[in-house]
Amino acid sequence: MISSKSLLVLAFIVSVGAGGLRAQHPDAPAAAPQAAPPTTPRLVAPELAAVEETLDAKQFDTARPPLLHYLEAHPGDARALFDLGYLDQQTDQSEAAETEYRKAIAADPQQFEARLELGLLLARQNDMGEARDQLRAATERQPAAPNPGAQGQAYRALAELDLATDPAEAKQALLSALKITPETPGDLLLTARIATASDDPETAEAAYRQLIARQPDSVEGLAGLAHILVRQKKYSDAEPLLKAALAKIPDDPGLNMQMASLLAAEGKEDESIGALEKLHQKDPADPQIAQMLADAYLSAHHPEQAEPILASLLKSRPDDVDSLDEYGQTLIYAQKYDAAVRVFNHATQLKSDDLDGWSGLAFADSRLHRDEETLKALSMRSKLAPETPSTLFLWAISYDNLHQAKLAAEYYQRFLDTAKGKFPDQEWQAHHRLVALGQK
Repeated sequence: MISSKSLLVLAFIVSVGAGGLRAQHPDAPAAAPQAAPPTTPRLVAPELAAVEETLDAKQFDTARPPLLHYLEAHPGDARALFDLGYLDQQTDQSEAAETEYRKAIAADPQQFEARLELGLLLARQNDMGEARDQLRAATERQPAAPNPGAQGQAYRALAELDLATDPAEAKQALLSALKITPETPGDLLLTARIATASDDPETAEAAYRQLIARQPDSVEGLAGLAHILVRQKKYSDAEPLLKAALAKIPDDPGLNMQMASLLAAEGKEDESIGALEKLHQKDPADPQIAQMLADAYLSAHHPEQAEPILASLLKSRPDDVDSLDEYGQTLIYAQKYDAAVRVFNHATQLKSDDLDGWSGLAFADSRLHRDEETLKALSMRSKLAPETPSTLFLWAISYDNLHQAKLAAEYYQRFLDTAKGKFPDQEWQAHHRLVALGQK
């Protein structure tokens, strides 16, 4: 699995820049962020040109007074408004930067630079809807000076946004970027992620392998390829890749969780639990790590170790029905049936069609010999799903305990008709009770 905390899941801020990039500026080159722009032939007021030279030199405190003075005389100058937004963003004033970018767009709806910067800013603020609108609008416009790099950045940013919700659109956005700028290792990574989201593991694997061929130490490439190989159950091929990634970033939580999942898939439960325990000790408040560790304990038949972790998780989500059901089941494994009944009662009160809740409640009540309550839970469950051999057996023994011989015999027989040798102990008991009830 890949955690949101892993380097494999690229944060938008890493994928498309840290904000306020001069690559978006009308005079900026298509190359790396923060590079100084060349002089362009476009006519710019001398006062504004001087301000921009100061901005390019990253002398932000020096640039602000003359820029504000210029805007007092030219309040509708879209380029100057963009410059002020850029300046605000570089000095960690995101709210002010957003305001200035919006003013620049209002002054010149065709301005590419402000739309691109605003889209990136909104994406970092998780306003993905408008971020996408602004980035899409940017791709439909031209930079003030020829700048394929900025155009490519707009398309790549759009691909990142579309990745989760519309992989096909993300693919088209990336292809558009590649038409105007050369392919980069980041494009190979994005190709692999788009292919994974599109359920195309072959393309994803090929892209990751190309990335590793170009950058053998790419943690994203190593972890991504390992993820694909694990899905294909090629565990022995995936393990050295993850070990190589962990050698680069040994404390990365996502990589360590991925390794723990791989070890569990290989049947190395003790190693998997050990890795998760170390992670949990480092970050006991992380719910994903805690959940994985609890699940690992349950898989290894250690409910007593899973129980306190799940109880702690419930404190932050006391009305989460799935969490209640899992905790209740863990209490059953730990043979704490009274506590399990309370948990399942709470779950079914929150969600009347909670199939797992009613099933767990029926079993816990049965173990407490609360036969009438067992029948009530079974009756509620029967409205939601067909009977199983296990529920048929619960019906039978509950009726038997209540001395309702006819119904008990009926359900014992129904149980035997469906069990077909899969539950030898219960089948022996059913046959024995049918004889005792005079049905054989």
